[in-house]
Amino acid sequence: MKFTLQFCFLCLLFLFSPKLSQAQLLNDPVTLKLVQKGLDHIYNYEYAEADAILNQVEKKYPNHPVSYILDSFVMYWKYLPIKDNPAKSKEYVSKLNQCLDAITKKYGKDSKDPEAVFYTIVARGYIAMMYNYNGELMSAAGEAKKAYNALITGLKLTERNPEFYFTSGMYNYYVEYYPEDHGIVKPLMIFFKNGDKALGLKQIDIATRQGVITRAEACFYLSHIYLEHESNFPKALTYTQKLAAWYPENHIFNMVNTETLLLTGHYDEAGKGMEKLKANNKGFYPIAYNTFQGIIFEKDAKNDTAAQKSYLTALRTPHDDQYTREYYAMAYAGLARIANRAGDKGKAKEYYKKALEKAEYKSIIKEAKAFK
Repeated sequence: MKFTLQFCFLCLLFLFSPKLSQAQLLNDPVTLKLVQKGLDHIYNYEYAEADAILNQVEKKYPNHPVSYILDSFVMYWKYLPIKDNPAKSKEYVSKLNQCLDAITKKYGKDSKDPEAVFYTIVARGYIAMMYNYNGELMSAAGEAKKAYNALITGLKLTERNPEFYFTSGMYNYYVEYYPEDHGIVKPLMIFFKNGDKALGLKQIDIATRQGVITRAEACFYLSHIYLEHESNFPKALTYTQKLAAWYPENHIFNMVNTETLLLTGHYDEAGKGMEKLKANNKGFYPIAYNTFQGIIFEKDAKNDTAAQKSYLTALRTPHDDQYTREYYAMAYAGLARIANRAGDKGKAKEYYKKALEKAEYKSIIKEAKAFK
């Protein structure tokens, strides 16, 4: 389930590619530039500026599917995590369904027009994710399957525009990685087109450099791959630093960049990010701050007492499964190391067991399983 849903979400922005369709908007470079500028404002949490720009797009192309997608994108970031806001979640899904209706009106039902395929992937992918967050797994699977079918159609257009290096790369990587990591799904993978992990990583990297609209998504997901799956923290840092530089007001990008700086031992450089996290004391960000503070005390200051206090504070802080779940695992792993150094192997084993209940990073799983 996680694999299929991730598939849908990976394609969220490639619909704006200007070379793939004869549709009016995609042949309008002035409007495309507005769309790109609007997206940059959204990423940087500048919603008033984004709304002003997106209103111009709506006036020029009334009732176009892109307007509903952009509106939903604003909501996704403005009310992050939107799943925790029932009223906004309902409005969000409504926007996406309006997009699907607009697609049918403009292109016809089940259209193979490239633009129609793009908007369908985005809308159904986001709806699938919302269903998944709410525990409605059958509904999520239905939406994800429809989005996946559209994605396969879109893969044929990969070489037509650099934006598609992102979507093709994500497919090539995850279609191979997921069954390797989740053996139970291997029999089901016969229904999927084969991929290539090395090629996938290369393609996503190209998107970070050549993509225009997809560059931020490519950087974000590629950093995630190197952090969680590949355990290559220096490589992840090359992408998180780009995001932090492009969008200095984006709390998620700052959080992930700070994490990556700490995991690569750049403790002094992480200071600015830590200051921002400390000031942002709402929602799930405090768990990041306290976990990171624990890492600094443990790894840099070599102060196990202070590190233990920070890790325990982190574990008393609410987390979000999508963005900060791993920080629980990091905190438990830190406490395990501290207990082991104190000679309490039983306590260390207990902490590592709890870390495994939360961990998705291969590095933490390997550390916990290796403890004897």
